[in-house]
Amino acid sequence: MKKLFQNYNFEFNKNERKLLSTFCKQSLKQMEGDNKYFSEARAFNSILNKIESDSEIVKLTKDEKRKLTFQLKQNIDYIKKQMDNSWFIKKWLMKSLYNQYVNLFETHFKG
Repeated sequence: MKKLFQNYNFEFNKNERKLLSTFCKQSLKQMEGDNKYFSEARAFNSILNKIESDSEIVKLTKDEKRKLTFQLKQNIDYIKKQMDNSWFIKKWLMKSLYNQYVNLFETHFKG
């Protein structure tokens, strides 16, 4: 049975905040200047402002959470595919980043 109301309040630790902040900035750079990504860019700007604020609890809207979850999942899949097609050293370098994204996704956004 689906929950009627869902909580979109998150408590991220310092490392998770830094990872999400970097992820949002990178996403914004990629979407910059393209009008078809206007709503995504606006959502990621809002998420970035909320993450970089001093409040302990980050309150996301349903739309922001949905877009962030989708982009995180896409990024995890992309990194996994890159690791599968690369040599040992690149796999070794990307493994920690992959594990950080997977832990963040599993802890806060899965389900």
